[in-house]
Amino acid sequence: MRRLCLAILTLAAPLAAQEPYHDAPAPIARILDAPPLPFASLAPDRAMLLLHERNALPPIADVAAPELRLAGLRIDPRTFGPARSQPLRGLSLVPLEGGAPRRLATPDGARLGTPRWSLDGRRVAFPVEEADGIALWVADVSSGEARRVTPRRLNETLGSGCEWMPSGTELLCRLVPEGLGAPPAEAAPTGPAVQETRGRVAANRTYQDLLRNGADEVRFEHFASSQLALVGLDGTVRPLGEPAIWLSAVPSPDGRWILAQRLHRPWSYVVPAFRFPRTVELLAADGRPVRTLADLPLQDDVPTDFDAVAPGLRRAAWRPGAAATITWAEALDGGDAKREAPVRDRVLALDAPFAGQPRTLIELGFRYDAAAWLPDGRALVTESWWKTRRTRTWLVGGAGAPGLVFDRSSEDRYAHPGNFVTADGPLGRTVLTSPDGRSAYLAGAGASPEGDRPFLDRFELATGRTTRLFRSEPPFYEAPVELLDAEGRRLLTRRESVDEPPNYFIRDLRAKRLVQLTRFADPAPELAGLEPELIHYRRADGVALSARLYLPPGYDRSRGPLPFLFWAYPAEFKSAAAAAQVSGSPYRFVRPSGSSHLFLLTQGYGVLDDPAMPIVGEGGAEPNDSYVEQLVASAAAAVDKVVELGVADRERIAIGGHSYGAFMTANLLAHSDLFRTGIARSGAYNRTLTPFGFQSEERTWWEAPETYTRMSPFTYANRVNEPLLLIHGEADNNAGTFPIQSERMFAAVQGTGGTARLVLLPAESHGYAARESVGHVLWEMTTWLDRWVKGERAMP
Repeated sequence: MRRLCLAILTLAAPLAAQEPYHDAPAPIARILDAPPLPFASLAPDRAMLLLHERNALPPIADVAAPELRLAGLRIDPRTFGPARSQPLRGLSLVPLEGGAPRRLATPDGARLGTPRWSLDGRRVAFPVEEADGIALWVADVSSGEARRVTPRRLNETLGSGCEWMPSGTELLCRLVPEGLGAPPAEAAPTGPAVQETRGRVAANRTYQDLLRNGADEVRFEHFASSQLALVGLDGTVRPLGEPAIWLSAVPSPDGRWILAQRLHRPWSYVVPAFRFPRTVELLAADGRPVRTLADLPLQDDVPTDFDAVAPGLRRAAWRPGAAATITWAEALDGGDAKREAPVRDRVLALDAPFAGQPRTLIELGFRYDAAAWLPDGRALVTESWWKTRRTRTWLVGGAGAPGLVFDRSSEDRYAHPGNFVTADGPLGRTVLTSPDGRSAYLAGAGASPEGDRPFLDRFELATGRTTRLFRSEPPFYEAPVELLDAEGRRLLTRRESVDEPPNYFIRDLRAKRLVQLTRFADPAPELAGLEPELIHYRRADGVALSARLYLPPGYDRSRGPLPFLFWAYPAEFKSAAAAAQVSGSPYRFVRPSGSSHLFLLTQGYGVLDDPAMPIVGEGGAEPNDSYVEQLVASAAAAVDKVVELGVADRERIAIGGHSYGAFMTANLLAHSDLFRTGIARSGAYNRTLTPFGFQSEERTWWEAPETYTRMSPFTYANRVNEPLLLIHGEADNNAGTFPIQSERMFAAVQGTGGTARLVLLPAESHGYAARESVGHVLWEMTTWLDRWVKGERAMP
């Protein structure tokens, strides 16, 4: 029986129908069925690459399989794992020193989860989804053989089921508890669900899939409960303590301790599981409780400001490079970003055996972001403050006060120094330093006016001086993956060009030699010759803009202008200079996948990809207070540019976008006549339904009602006088983009006499996963544009 997709159309008269799935036109359908390119992970000993072989799109039967939507999670009740997983189909090893790839002996047709290397690089553990649950398998790297370790089933409801112990002979796992019994049966309600508030401020974003009643609470406890256990390679299972709702459990670098987080009641009906009360505790390796670091309450009253955090311990983790030291951050301003405070956070550390008081490593004027640890015990601590877009990095430890390493704007991509390169060691992953310990290494995207040019630098820790070791050179885009030695000589990279798919290489920086490790073929040769052009232009207020221009392969500009689709996504900035910076690269290998708009290139359309739509608020100005005006000005500048280039005419240009890009699309149709039609996928259109902030807007509706109203295209649905295609997944669980957003927008256009089509995709979430759904979305987009831009085909 063919599954159906609901489509609603408004033309001269309303039409509602349940339609069968349609497939995308050639050659799109064939490309959708091709397996995507593999990606790789490097062994800790840097001897092997592990290729993760991915599947093509899953069938709708998989995506629509029964699932439980509880506490912000989507759970497969059959497996005690996440619903809608995207399993791998195989694993292969590629020796870095040369030799043919070897495929690991994984089960035929198996659905594999994310593999994990043992710390010595000798084995790979991976979950396998079986008929009655998730099994733990381990493969031996030298032989390539793989086997199931234990008949016990993993519980991956709250994350990965296992972590390697440092010994490499055991794994710390979360198992489905023995004797758990059958899942709770559906039962008649025992009474109403009640919530009450009395003067307590508890503002939250619009989360979905939350607990709704007592029956949901029981189901959540059933599927989230797990038994911590040490599982040996010989199949022995040593339970640690009693079953609980273990959110995480991570062994210390020396293997003697476990840092664990456990969720506990009271549950909440307004926030998801990651905000439930939790206990952060230390266990001995045999499961004995050692110390409770914190018992954190329900986090349903954290302010919505982006710089706000919950009070108390957060970001607890083992310190790499030490046998057993825990670090964490605590807010000194109560977590309230609106409170004036010279010191916002402090970072603390506590050493084994964890009996004393923690010591303060550094106090910060912004929020703690991350720490990268050097082998000598010093740390590079990064803090940031969203409101001002500032970020700072400090060198902490050793003699003297912390030293400032970087102080920069987080918006300034051109000045980004890169990230410190790390490498696996016997006690975890630390910053890679030169043999004399005086230098570290930085790798980054290398944003520039010519586009991204990834780089590798040597960084002198004492002076901050950098030496450029590598920079990607046109016509290639080559990004560092891993530095293979402390001398900074051999670099693992991933290199591509407009006509060469991404492959892995070893680059000898001194000998200037390049060795290719993989030889992946073009998955879509039909698009050979697809080459983006980076174009630059300015909007009326002088802000510099850029976009990637795509023309169909083989198109000759002398043949005249093309019908065009613009596909964009707005972004907020605090400076016009940052908004003007170029993103992306003209040297990437571009092959569309999923429901990509770039597939329209195969149907005779030009595509302007990611034309900059910056919303700028300099100084004390809020960007969104002039959202509509800036949005229209950016779109007008992009239209003028493609017309000036002679590749498009003003009467045959469409606008489209996904999520916040859909919101943009509806606004442009409501506030301008620049476009012939619009395609809006999985968007939100009425901001009163997201009253506690959205995207980069921190203010609530009650703080900025005029801005919320002005930005909502629902308010101006009567002005949408161009045809609008609305597409939405019926099971969208993204914050703010409830399916009702598209349903109400469609009703508003319909009720005011506009032209629209609403397509609701069964079982699909915010992004579309099933092969049938993706094919249908691309059919909808192609058919809609042919009707309203080309004018060649009538809608059914």
